[in-house]
Amino acid sequence: MSKIIDKIRNKIIISCQASFGEPIYEENCLQSIIKSVINGEASGLRLAGVKDIEETRKFSDIPIIGITKPDPLPANWKEVVYITPTFEDAKKISDAGADIIAIDGTSRKRPQENLAELIEKIHNELKKPVMVDCATVEEGLMCKLFGADIISTTLSGYTQNTLEKNNGEPDFELLKNLVKVVYCPVILEGRIWTVEHAKKAFELGAHSVVIGSAVTRPQLITKRFVDSIRVFSG
Repeated sequence: MSKIIDKIRNKIIISCQASFGEPIYEENCLQSIIKSVINGEASGLRLAGVKDIEETRKFSDIPIIGITKPDPLPANWKEVVYITPTFEDAKKISDAGADIIAIDGTSRKRPQENLAELIEKIHNELKKPVMVDCATVEEGLMCKLFGADIISTTLSGYTQNTLEKNNGEPDFELLKNLVKVVYCPVILEGRIWTVEHAKKAFELGAHSVVIGSAVTRPQLITKRFVDSIRVFSG
């Protein structure tokens, strides 16, 4: 399992996801983006759902971090576990071709298996490494204790008790603290918009950096530019 983790060391991973109603959600659009980021030398992908993982496996052996996620998100998404919440979800994306299984690693109530059971089951039955999406240092430490292979900052700013972190900037403080205490690969994910953000992450000890919206969400990229010049356009 460590070989695939070594493959993404000091590399850029692109999260290619789209929600229902977005233009790139249409058939083949997201696959075109996936092919484009591979052409741009992305070293890994984070993909949601069986379909996109299976389609990507038809033309590439690039490392894939797989998740499941409801679309649309539930109205109470800040309070519930929704990223690969069960072993059944994990098995679906593993069978589809995901190399690493990413799951919610927060302390929120889970629908079926507890977190330790889920990590153990993925290791024993699927033989895949587990990446846990956390929001706090305490959650990262808990997940490491439960046997997680990779700790990620993905959910900082997206849980009820960390909403103040959702300020448009990556949570470098969380990254720095996790690197100090968990003694396993730590990935920075969330609100990475610039080359400087990525460089700083690696300087702080990130194993990898996952970039999503800054590459794959044209409407959000455009809006950042538009909002930045409103003072001039009135």
